[in-house]
Amino acid sequence: MNRELIVRSSSQAVDFALLKDGKLTELHKEESSNDFSVGDIFLAKIRKPVTGLNAAFVNVGYEKDAFLHYHDLGPQLSSMLKFIKQVSSGKLKDYSLKNFPVETDIDKNGVITDVIKANQSLLVQIVKEPISTKGPRISSELSIAGRYLVMVPFSDRVSVSQKIASKEEKDRLKRLVKSIKPKGFGVIIRTVAEGQKVAELDKDLENLLNKWSAMCKKLYRAQTPSKVFVELNRASSILRDVFNDSFTGIHVDDITLYNEIKDYVSEIAPDKENIVKHFDTNVPIFEKFGIERQIKTSFGRTATMSKGAYLIIEHTEALHVVDVNSGNRSNKAKNQEDTALEVNLLAASEIARQLRLRDMGGIIVVDFIDMVKSQHRKKLFEHLRDEMKDDRAKHKILPPSKFGLIQITRQRVRPEMNIKTTEEDPNNAGKQVEAPIVLIDKITADLEKLLKGPAKDNSITLNIHPFIAAYITKGFPSMRTKWFLEYKRWVKIQPRDAYTYLEYRFKNKDGKTIY
Repeated sequence: MNRELIVRSSSQAVDFALLKDGKLTELHKEESSNDFSVGDIFLAKIRKPVTGLNAAFVNVGYEKDAFLHYHDLGPQLSSMLKFIKQVSSGKLKDYSLKNFPVETDIDKNGVITDVIKANQSLLVQIVKEPISTKGPRISSELSIAGRYLVMVPFSDRVSVSQKIASKEEKDRLKRLVKSIKPKGFGVIIRTVAEGQKVAELDKDLENLLNKWSAMCKKLYRAQTPSKVFVELNRASSILRDVFNDSFTGIHVDDITLYNEIKDYVSEIAPDKENIVKHFDTNVPIFEKFGIERQIKTSFGRTATMSKGAYLIIEHTEALHVVDVNSGNRSNKAKNQEDTALEVNLLAASEIARQLRLRDMGGIIVVDFIDMVKSQHRKKLFEHLRDEMKDDRAKHKILPPSKFGLIQITRQRVRPEMNIKTTEEDPNNAGKQVEAPIVLIDKITADLEKLLKGPAKDNSITLNIHPFIAAYITKGFPSMRTKWFLEYKRWVKIQPRDAYTYLEYRFKNKDGKTIY
């Protein structure tokens, strides 16, 4: 498995595309105007506790108040409030917490008005960015993430990622971390720490302690609200979370970003520093790596798959609905049940990719093609779980219901990635139509059906709008040449001025329409 990170920079934003064996699996955008990223820590002020919600609205500087629920306060809230008061006034200058007296934990089933009051200052961390009409979701149970460890102040607990399967490895890591952990800080051991030596863990922990001290220095006489800790830029945070030995290339088109990423990679994996490359050609970087094409064909209401199968993805305020369609997929299986299983397994892989690619969250309901056999439904469920193992967002998948529906819940911490894939129809001003690339995929699927179906046609002419005809025949290799190499059949292209932008017909040697 090869993984590549492609970074495209512009004056307004930086786009990050994560490729897995050449296929686009994640797409992120970091806008320069985004001041409320997941992981940022603010010294904020309580606006108003609301007993009915057992929550408080907090001023973090956003146009809408952030939401802080009682369960997100963290058990060590009293210790934190005392710490903030002493550091802000200058009475406490030792930020290590080794001599700091810890207060009693708050009641986990308590009432918010018993522990915080209006106009009180406290440290909060963004756990969900502003989405739609809602302000940020925040927590006062702080955590600072590193490469191998996550440090939790005012705690003493050491826990290990559930994704580390070996009990021996879990025990080894716990033992190592307990031997180096400073007093007053809890530690969560991340999955990538598996197999690491104590020196690497200690270096990571020391780096986190330095970040904590730098943040605490900003608290002295700080105004509220103010940002006191900035999460890593998106490129570094992506590398921190997903970087491993399978990475074969990191390509960046901006020299400043290139230097930043190269410095970061040299810190976390010195032997991989040479895979960071500066992309400096006249061809746009997303065009060079085929990302633009994948974006055009992956976003939008319809997501195509191989052999003519496709997904319909609908969005509502409450949930996302995905419908699986076999389309004109040629039936190579022995019966309908096997065909349904084959299409469903293909769709499960594409759905796992689509959830990550679009960063879809909340409730997702998938309507797979009906299958009679229970072992097939079980196989589909297990395959979907395996495909979603690489998904970093917290998620839960329920087994297929009696109606053949699979329900998924997936954590959403950022606005969903939504890219417009339609273009203005040159034949009808003001009307939007699908981009040429999406149309080409549909034509290719229909062509495959004609050339591989039971009634094969030896001579096929494609009648199509002149714009699309030019798109198919120009360049080397052209789309028509690719069809010839794939199907060993030459397709004649006949431009038709009378056709609309989306209209096309396949005709035989007698001029009769066959599709």
